[in-house]
Amino acid sequence: MRALSASDIISTWERGIGLHPVDQALVLLSAACPSLAPEQLASLAIGRRDASLLRLRESIFGPTATSTATCPQCSEALEFTVRTTDWVADPAPDRGAPYELAQDGLALKFRLLDSTDLRTLAACPNVVAARRLLQDRCVLEVSRDGVRIACESLSEQETAHLASHMAECDPLADVALDLECAICNHGWSVAFDIASFLWHEIDALAKRLLGEVHTLARFYGWSETDILALSPARRNYYLERAS
Repeated sequence: MRALSASDIISTWERGIGLHPVDQALVLLSAACPSLAPEQLASLAIGRRDASLLRLRESIFGPTATSTATCPQCSEALEFTVRTTDWVADPAPDRGAPYELAQDGLALKFRLLDSTDLRTLAACPNVVAARRLLQDRCVLEVSRDGVRIACESLSEQETAHLASHMAECDPLADVALDLECAICNHGWSVAFDIASFLWHEIDALAKRLLGEVHTLARFYGWSETDILALSPARRNYYLERAS
């Protein structure tokens, strides 16, 4: 994974504007991992994809991330900080063989969710439909008491159990943070989606960099390329003189 320069960040942001969040995540990874083809990045298990996004975020913003949430009980605004290094080491193993689930005579072989699955699942109207689509896309083989059966014969309970087991196999694909309100002491969990979180940070950073280019280009007449090639320290020095 290569480090992104200021110019890389702006060009990556420009390519991702208006795309689906899943595709924005892949645009970010493509910029950081140019040796991997787009289809290779899209086929990464979500946990491995998100581990790579966490590493990319650390290289740009450091290991500490600050976000906000609203207490569902008293509506108090809460700011919380997480360390992304707590999760980077825990993606699902990169294994070629399928995963397996066996219970009460039922045996399943399946693969983990990837970005192409997420893009498709986003159009599902409800959880049941999403689980069924997940089953159709990710289940490779099903047998009951040693006899091969059709995937469609699984009950809703069995499909739900499969979804739960898939989450256990790829824990980094669904990260939840436990929060507690300092005002009313209410505790709850909130999802932490590194893909959307990082994109919002990149969006803000790219706009800030473009603002700096605008200021310095007007004041000194320098080109965008020359301004972005400056180190952050030198760019800040000139910005202070230009204000």
